[in-house]
Amino acid sequence: MKISLTNAGKRFNREWIFRKVDYQFIEGESYAITGPNGSGKSTLLQAIGGAIALSEGEAQYTIEIPATHGNQTTPSQYTRQIEADHAFRKIAIAAPYLELIEEMTVTEFLQFHHQFKPFLPQVSIKQIIDTVGLSKAANKQIRFYSSGMKQRVKLAQAIFSDVSCLLLDEPCTNLDAEGIALYQQLIAAYGGGRLIIVSSNDPQEYSFCEHRISIWDYKL
Repeated sequence: MKISLTNAGKRFNREWIFRKVDYQFIEGESYAITGPNGSGKSTLLQAIGGAIALSEGEAQYTIEIPATHGNQTTPSQYTRQIEADHAFRKIAIAAPYLELIEEMTVTEFLQFHHQFKPFLPQVSIKQIIDTVGLSKAANKQIRFYSSGMKQRVKLAQAIFSDVSCLLLDEPCTNLDAEGIALYQQLIAAYGGGRLIIVSSNDPQEYSFCEHRISIWDYKL
């Protein structure tokens, strides 16, 4: 998957959050959007994912589809552009401001999520819950979880989704040292080959990223 921003800008009322962003985000690469709190990192991340509309410019989403000849799949591929309204099928996001269905247990929540966005092959919901350290609370309603446990659920539903692109907004919010180590392990184990974009001002969250983008470069 490739996401291309061309002359992209977003404003609220008269204030421009960012302008003139020309950038390509390519599958298999990882990117960090950096800047202090309140600088617009989350707004840019949401615009990249198509969750909010741009005020100017455009975002394009391109996927590669293997070309087939008869019953054989060849290494050759062709690309197809998809509409922003359908790009969400290829994207998963974890962010502290996204709500969970707190009346559900984590098992029920992940089963519900799976109906809309399948999980990675050969990974069961029980394995996901065990991996993120929530097996003892698997049948407890999420509303009784601590803030750190809720963040583990958010990371689980995103990282284990079978998607090409992961958007991670301050992914270690509310996590203790053990939770931060778990996040880093999940990225190392399941992030390979995907497009990963992290919005953060904490190096613990984006130290693995190969590319760095400062939001201040797009403040005009």
